[in-house]
Amino acid sequence: MKRKLCLILAVVMVLSSFASTAFAAEMDKDKFDSDVEFMKNVIYFVLDGYQYEVNQEDILNGLYDGFFGILDDYSTHYTHEEYMALLEDTAGEFTGIGVQIIDSNGNIVVITPLPSSPALEAGIKPGDIIKYVDGADITGLTTSQASLLIKGAEGTHVKIGVVRSGETLTFDIVRRAIIISGVEGKIMDNNVGYLKVTDFSDNTVDLVKKELEKFDAGDVKKIVIDMRNNGGGTLDSAVGMLNLFVTEGPVVYVDYATGEEDIYESTLKKQKYEIALLINGGSASATEVFAGAVKYKNEGIIVGTNSFGKGVVQSLYALLDGSGVKFTTAEYFSVDRKPVHKVGIAPDIVVENQKADLSEYPSFSKTKKPVLGTVSLDVLAAEMILDTLGYDVGEPDGVYDQKSFEQIVKFQGDNFLYAYGTIDIATQNALYRALLQHSESDAEDLQLKAAIKALNK
Repeated sequence: MKRKLCLILAVVMVLSSFASTAFAAEMDKDKFDSDVEFMKNVIYFVLDGYQYEVNQEDILNGLYDGFFGILDDYSTHYTHEEYMALLEDTAGEFTGIGVQIIDSNGNIVVITPLPSSPALEAGIKPGDIIKYVDGADITGLTTSQASLLIKGAEGTHVKIGVVRSGETLTFDIVRRAIIISGVEGKIMDNNVGYLKVTDFSDNTVDLVKKELEKFDAGDVKKIVIDMRNNGGGTLDSAVGMLNLFVTEGPVVYVDYATGEEDIYESTLKKQKYEIALLINGGSASATEVFAGAVKYKNEGIIVGTNSFGKGVVQSLYALLDGSGVKFTTAEYFSVDRKPVHKVGIAPDIVVENQKADLSEYPSFSKTKKPVLGTVSLDVLAAEMILDTLGYDVGEPDGVYDQKSFEQIVKFQGDNFLYAYGTIDIATQNALYRALLQHSESDAEDLQLKAAIKALNK
């Protein structure tokens, strides 16, 4: 199964060609070329006799998915739209007016303006059809093409013409940075800080610093850092976080397939806060980089359950056609080169929260990305979860119809995912996390209670 439990520990590069001398040395190139030619003939043969029409782009995406599917659980191919969404997720911010949009019957429709965005302040509403951008009619464009026109440099103006209830309205909006926050902070009883970090994006460290400024103003010295179900993110972000909480020295070792090794260090001279870190089985990748350093340097208390155990590094490459690929290029080790992959980080204090019975929900395959018209168990699982969360999908039946499609788009928008309706792996993971949170919302948080108790001893 492909599990996209993390964003990536990523290195972004541009790939101009797949050819390499290493590839040629390890494979019979002539036979491989012959096999590829034979595969092309098989495809033509099937298409000549196949009853229904198949899109050429779908064929290529299927070939990509098949190839990357045999590598490991974390290697995958992204379509252009998925790749652009991944870059935005990793960055944690973009510059524009702040709207989630979708292409519906050739129209660009607003799903929702983001909170505190220029679009919301200007009066853009869900359901508005964006027809004009700076006077140009964008009818018929894809969401990616429309986004490129709507986005622009911070501080610049863009005129957005929308159709609402048959009336055309024009808004002059100033673009600005839109921050997608994965950080939340508050001061609890006994002056203990609570810092929830849901991912490691490029802006995570800056967002954490802002919360720490509030803690400092309140003279907070003890902090619970909640990284439960944090699937990871970028390595730089994790190391940057460690520089705020863990003292100087090596914090992670990255060993590449090439034989090279990178050693990342913290430069913090002295700990400012006493910390307790919450983790569980959904804590993976960059989260385990952070948790491992805290544990093995003995500079915090780990509370919860064993982390996932993803100790491999993926590199992300842009392809010339606008799509992207991600595949495993290295393994990382924690302090003193302790292994993480398929081992995880064990808590110092083991605490299980009450688990909900989710057996009635089908499991996601984590290998397929259903689109409108698909009939599958993945669709049924998504519909059942959406129904539980209060989204109006009608009676879940496993048929990905227009009503379910619109609710998936709404869910993606509500969760700051790329709102294009495909039930991709990121959406599947987000649906399952939302289900877990919903099912546990009424239960006592024994893990948080134990962390607070440990800090107050």
